[in-house]
Amino acid sequence: MTTLKARLKDDLTTAMKARDEIVSSTLRLTLTAVAKEEVAGTAARELSDDEVLKVIAKEAKKRREAAEAFDKGGRAESAARELAEGEILDAYLPKQLSDDELATIVAGAVEEAKAAGAEGPRAMGAVMKIVNPKVAGLADGGRVAAAVKRLLAG
Repeated sequence: MTTLKARLKDDLTTAMKARDEIVSSTLRLTLTAVAKEEVAGTAARELSDDEVLKVIAKEAKKRREAAEAFDKGGRAESAARELAEGEILDAYLPKQLSDDELATIVAGAVEEAKAAGAEGPRAMGAVMKIVNPKVAGLADGGRVAAAVKRLLAG
């Protein structure tokens, strides 16, 4: 079985042979981020596929945020490139939950938190603790928090 990191390297080689500049540079930056994560801490280590997924998700999120910033700054070309890079990275991530799927999971967590005695806006932390493990890697943290706030505000 090939690891996710090996798949990234293979895809980088393919992109370089095809002279696909945007895919090459995106994967190169992502592999650099993975390598950086591997040497962070006290001892160098090989990242698991789950850890590599987290790095890819973080890189994809950076692209979305940069695209927004470029968009606000009136730099459409740069924003388009960031979005394109984000889409390349999204292909490696598990399919994101739809808004309906996320709302269903959050609603269940809110009920669970209420049963445990946490209610109203103060229950945010309790609900997030229940929701996060269920949606890890399947929905952006900002989306999750917004859905929880919406339901708690009632």
